[in-house]
Amino acid sequence: MAVSVIHNQEDQSFYATVHGYEAELAYSLPAADTIDFTHTFVDENLRGQGVGEEMARTALNYARDQNFKVLTSCHFVEAFVKRNQAEYEDLISK
Repeated sequence: MAVSVIHNQEDQSFYATVHGYEAELAYSLPAADTIDFTHTFVDENLRGQGVGEEMARTALNYARDQNFKVLTSCHFVEAFVKRNQAEYEDLISK
């Protein structure tokens, strides 16, 4: 399934809408060089279809493009980074 993820900087969120159902990955900017992914919501009708993963990929790629260090207050994003450690471990703020 192709998932189109939209970044809304004003709302500090990444959004996806698939078949009328919505998903969101919210973030905050606690410092000029840091992004904290704080919360992920995926409508139950979209769960298990890769929507959350696509939002996480898009958000982490945005962090990389902006040279942000990443905090993962959101357990979903934290687990995604751990599963894909080789690709994203350089972003994680220690």
